[in-house]
Amino acid sequence: MEPIRLLVADDHEIMRKGIRSLLEAQPGWQVTAEASDGREAVEKAREIKPDVTVLDISMPSLNGLEAARQMIKNDARAKILILTQHESDPLIREVLDAGARGYVLKSDASRDLITAVNAVRSNKTFFTAKVAQIVLDGYLEKKLKKTTTDERKDDARSRLTPRQREIVQLLAEGKSSKEVAVALGLSVKTAETHRANIMRRLDCHSISELVRYAVRNNIIEA
Repeated sequence: MEPIRLLVADDHEIMRKGIRSLLEAQPGWQVTAEASDGREAVEKAREIKPDVTVLDISMPSLNGLEAARQMIKNDARAKILILTQHESDPLIREVLDAGARGYVLKSDASRDLITAVNAVRSNKTFFTAKVAQIVLDGYLEKKLKKTTTDERKDDARSRLTPRQREIVQLLAEGKSSKEVAVALGLSVKTAETHRANIMRRLDCHSISELVRYAVRNNIIEA
C-alpha cells in the first residue's frame, strides 16, 4: 500500500489512539501528528502538511468545521475527512461547504475509515452509507420544497465571518474577552468590539442566549 502521512484530531485521547491504531495497521501509513483541539489541528496541519487529515467536529477552542475552513484557506490542496458521531443533514452540508470531502460516522470507522482515507487522498468523496442516504434525502427534499424565509433566517451561521464564529465558540465555552484576545492574538478592546458586534448581529442579549445559538448551529456541543 502506498505510504500516507496522516494527522488525527479528536479531543478524546482514547479515540485518537484507537483511530491511530486502525490507520497505522495499514502498511506504510503513519500518523505523523495528533491534535486535541481544532486550533492545534490547524497549526499541526500547517507544519507537517499531511496527505489526509482526520477531524472530529466537536472539539474545544475551535470546532472541526472551522478548523477545516482554516486548513483549506491555508492550503487549497488540503484533504480532510470528518470522523464524527453527528449525522444531521444541515451539518453534512456545512462539512461539504467547509471543504471536507469525506464524512464517516464513528460507529462505522472500523468498516469504512481506511476506504474513506484512500478515497479522499485520491480526490474522491466518501460518505458512510447512512450519511449518503441523508445527503440524498436532503437533496430530494430540497428539490420538492423551497427553503422558507424562516429557514433562511435561522441559517444564522452564514451571517457571521469565520473570525466571528471563532469568537462565538470561545465565548460560548466561557472565555472572557481577555482570554479571547489572548487566544486570537487581538487587543482586549478589539475582542470586546467583536463581542458587541456579534451580540447585536445575532440579537442576543446574554451569554446564555449566545450559548443556545452556538449549540443550535453546531458551533459547540450541548
